Amino acid sequence: MSIVPSVFGRRTNIFDPFSLDVWDPFQGFPFDSSLFPSRSDFARETSQFANTQIDWKETPEAHVFKADLPGIKKEEVKVEVEEGRVLQICGERSKEKEEKNDTWHRVERSSGKFLRRFRLPENAKVEEVKAAMENGVLTVTVPKVEVKKPDVKAIEISG
Repeated sequence: MSIVPSVFGRRTNIFDPFSLDVWDPFQGFPFDSSLFPSRSDFARETSQFANTQIDWKETPEAHVFKADLPGIKKEEVKVEVEEGRVLQICGERSKEKEEKNDTWHRVERSSGKFLRRFRLPENAKVEEVKAAMENGVLTVTVPKVEVKKPDVKAIEISG
């Protein structure tokens, strides 16, 4: 429980700026609710969207992206390179089926869609991108253009 009350609703995680319950200016109006996502749905999807953590390291040969995606099958993940050298990683973690007789005591595992985009540098070979999934870790490897070292010719000094 927060020491300082929030004007916009309760905050589920004080360190996550996307975990606020979102204020709905149309709440209470006689609109068809199926046209508008509920505030908690929006907050949950926004939080999931922001929480997919991906590491990006650059080696002498390639740019390597690693994402922890536990419980997601490789068929549920898409890796694409868009125009302008933008790497996009997206997917969806399905929600577990609920049985009528089940009593849930705690739900902490998230479900929903995720999307991350990265602008690749000039030295990326976007036509040779490779992706692999092993033990819930997605690894995307983007090879780099080889930098050709200039030929150096030694000149003998006379005299």
